[in-house]
Amino acid sequence: MTVGAHGPDPVRRRDARRNRELLVEAAREAFAGQGLDAPLDMIARRAGVGNATLYRHFPSRAALVDEVFRDSLAETTAAGERARTAEDGWSGLLAYVETVFEGLATNRGTNDLMTTRLEGVGSLEAVHAHNRETVDLLLRRGREQGTIRSDLSTEDVLFALAALGRAVPALTATATDAWRRPLALLLDGLRASPAAARLPEPPLTPAQLGQVLGNLGQHRD
Repeated sequence: MTVGAHGPDPVRRRDARRNRELLVEAAREAFAGQGLDAPLDMIARRAGVGNATLYRHFPSRAALVDEVFRDSLAETTAAGERARTAEDGWSGLLAYVETVFEGLATNRGTNDLMTTRLEGVGSLEAVHAHNRETVDLLLRRGREQGTIRSDLSTEDVLFALAALGRAVPALTATATDAWRRPLALLLDGLRASPAAARLPEPPLTPAQLGQVLGNLGQHRD
């Protein structure tokens, strides 16, 4: 690199910033269409750079994913914050889950992120934690208000949503809004009802749920 009296060559710096922007945009398109397993060499080709340039900016797939999805993950957290302000737990849960599933339906990469586990993405870990706290809070509020069944655990709901979420790409490939019907059916099963049979014990622990989500999708390095 050419270094002058005031540091690296400004042209080189501009080129580096431009290459980074091209890589992020190419990755955003690839992940949205193909999911998080989109080949990194394909992303480099789309950006018009070599693999060495990609790895210089993003030494791992997780680092690239973190950069691409940071803003959309922040939007998911914001949706959770809005849902937490709902006085009615059931209504807040419905609004939040629908917002999350709209994201799952429109972006394959978002679907992979929210329904499986990918290690090393700092912003994702924060969103998963916030998501769990949001669902837990709304379930407790709904149970206290008598609108949500009392035998549900937070892990029950998170697993059911993740399992259905994994099917969303196949559903939308057939009909754009096909996911709405099974989601409505799933959510209806969360309602408090005298006719509901008691759920089998025990529910998944948080650690077991993490293992299950990891097994739902194994992403390449």
